[in-house]
Amino acid sequence: MKHLKLMIILMMLVITGSVWAQQDIPSAPPGFTDWEDVLQQARGTTVNWYMWGGSDAINTFVDEFYGTMLQEEYGITLNRVPVADTVDAINLVLTEAEAGITDGGAVDMIWINGENFFTLRQADLLYGPWAQTIPNSTLVNWENPAVAYDFGVPVEGYESPWSSAQLHFIYDSARMSADDLPQNFDELTAWIEANPGRFTYIAPGTGGFMGTRFVKEVLYSISGGYEQWVGEWNPELYDEWAPQLWDYLNDWEAHLWRDGETYPANENELAQLFANGEVDFAMTQAVAGAGPLITAGLIPDTSRAFTFEQYSIGDYNYVAIPNNAANKAAALVLANLLLRPDRQAGHILPETGFGLGYGIDINLADDTDQAVLEQAFVDLGDGAADPSLLAAAFAPDMSPESQSIIETDWEANVLRK
Repeated sequence: MKHLKLMIILMMLVITGSVWAQQDIPSAPPGFTDWEDVLQQARGTTVNWYMWGGSDAINTFVDEFYGTMLQEEYGITLNRVPVADTVDAINLVLTEAEAGITDGGAVDMIWINGENFFTLRQADLLYGPWAQTIPNSTLVNWENPAVAYDFGVPVEGYESPWSSAQLHFIYDSARMSADDLPQNFDELTAWIEANPGRFTYIAPGTGGFMGTRFVKEVLYSISGGYEQWVGEWNPELYDEWAPQLWDYLNDWEAHLWRDGETYPANENELAQLFANGEVDFAMTQAVAGAGPLITAGLIPDTSRAFTFEQYSIGDYNYVAIPNNAANKAAALVLANLLLRPDRQAGHILPETGFGLGYGIDINLADDTDQAVLEQAFVDLGDGAADPSLLAAAFAPDMSPESQSIIETDWEANVLRK
């Protein structure tokens, strides 16, 4: 309980910037008279939820953990539509808009955040504001800038949080002692040089968003902190530090797995190298740490998660509804279900296959729900990192523009130098 509350408090404090003023919040979602109207219109329908489909564990979790309950309690059929990358769903919405399809669109809801949210907001293609009109929105701490801003972009009621994530590392306690783990990037550099071939990281780019986030953490470290990078994209600042970033990463290459000539494309590829004993560290964004990968049989049972002392980039992820969605009512019901405390408590557990952090604030729940949420955190087990250390290391991500710039420049200056 103490660790969980500390994590929440610190995540609220480390982000700077003003929160979107909460004003003129509608009493019901746009186009509906009240919540009962939403429920009535949703019953007996199918909701098309477009989401990244690259994890069998997450796919099964969504179908069973949400699909079953949607049908049994609300009479709604969940049609989970897997996409290789969220941008595929974004492009479908953009294509429909270009074709003049203003109603009856294919996409009812998208698992979204960052640059993809930014793209649809810029194009004015999202339904809303609705996120603070659903009943369980009272459990969301909208005063927390980490929630109210998505990669620096104001949410303003156009998306609702589902869960939270924070990049950190995994080691095998059967191969390494916790006392020997690097605690910052300078120590990691020394470790890489002392253990040639035993480290690699995920390639930034499509499917490798964790790799992009890792490179941003390096940039925070060498430039003296994250504060100067939060907010609007600053190309002059980037141009000042980018050459030093590429030099820093290139200095590693001769000591990396396969001499830095190739990099794993995603989390699962890195986990496979880790499980095979080819490298000594994997990566995760799950608050459950190593647990979900252990449960999936991808890494050894002795795997444990840990974090550096600083610059562990984290964020919230959300769901959004296109403004031409055919079934806004069922999408709203599903978004509300995602925030229900028993669903939140269940989704952090490694055995569910999801393992990401809470999207709600435990302090806003009643005593009964708080007890359930607290117990779930206790039940994470030995595979999870200490939540108080994760909270202390938390850092926000950069603006959406940084994503493609860093990925393109990393490929040119590191991979293909």
